[in-house]
Amino acid sequence: MTEMTSAELGARIREARERRGLNQSDLGERLQLDRTMVNKIENGTRKVSALELSQIADALRVRMASFFTTPVPAIVSHRSSQGLEVVDSQIDTMLEELVADVELVQELGALNRREVSATHLDVPQTHADAEKMAARARTSVGLDENSPARDLQRLLGDAGLLVFTRDLGTDTADAGTVLLRDATGVSLVNSAQKVGRRRLAAVHEFGHFLVSDDYSVDWDVTAGGQQTEALLDHFARAFLLPSRGLQNLWSRTIADGLRAAAVVTAGTFRVDMATLARRLTDLELVNGAEAGQIRQVRTTGADMIEYDLHPHDDMEGATQPRIYQQAVLRLVRDELISGARALELLWGTVEEDDLPAPHVPTDVDIWQFVS
Repeated sequence: MTEMTSAELGARIREARERRGLNQSDLGERLQLDRTMVNKIENGTRKVSALELSQIADALRVRMASFFTTPVPAIVSHRSSQGLEVVDSQIDTMLEELVADVELVQELGALNRREVSATHLDVPQTHADAEKMAARARTSVGLDENSPARDLQRLLGDAGLLVFTRDLGTDTADAGTVLLRDATGVSLVNSAQKVGRRRLAAVHEFGHFLVSDDYSVDWDVTAGGQQTEALLDHFARAFLLPSRGLQNLWSRTIADGLRAAAVVTAGTFRVDMATLARRLTDLELVNGAEAGQIRQVRTTGADMIEYDLHPHDDMEGATQPRIYQQAVLRLVRDELISGARALELLWGTVEEDDLPAPHVPTDVDIWQFVS
């Protein structure tokens, strides 16, 4: 940990408290300390022990190490522009912790740093730009003009955007993204939303990544809003529902009726009905009344059987990119991190007994070391 003065540490504690929306009395109550004592800690006139600092971190729901590390520049810039009343302090704090985890794994050499991205694209200015951007993005991840975008975490991870998901509740942002120093992106998607919306959110964040936005937090990726956000929403729809593939499937299924076509198309491309209705409207395949009917469609268990559809739980709950998880396991095997640290990094997605055994050096390894 980097050495710092009591005043500097106190300032870090104050920032973390204010991002949590707590006053000094609130924090003091959680710590069973008087407000004046909290004030002295934050002003640096009272030193804190390691145990007290651990208790403060627990009370603020942050890692103790976060008081001693410098946030990625994009987060610092975002906070400076927004003040401490950031767009969504919960996702802001979790993104900062997530970035620290990813950078740790990178620094230990298990997760390759990316060179400056060759896939950087210009910010779309028109809907036509958004369509072209989606076509280029699909090509860059190996998708043709007809295929559904399955296994989004793998696809986007291969392109440099590491997508993590956590259930953050329904009253917080859909997603947020940070561009790291090496042009890798880290995105956190709120998995409290239904599968179609969280897939749309992930691709919307991919749009921010492709245009090299340093930092973004999106409350509602379906809301439109300012022009750039609306065009990145269009990009996300076009990425998930490519025009040729969508038109081909829609033309084959519409003969069975609007509802049947909607169920089959949404199920095949793994989108929600609102996204499907909007995309069909974009391509002028339905009118306003028909789009309204599609939004009201709910896929049933009988539909899944009748149309031979398969349930999908993309990014449900707490999930992480496979390449990140593999990197963490390599660190355990090479004894660069402890099993306990690995479980923290993996969010408990594996059991302690399932962690790999440390690598046992062979004679060849030993001779390479001493030669």
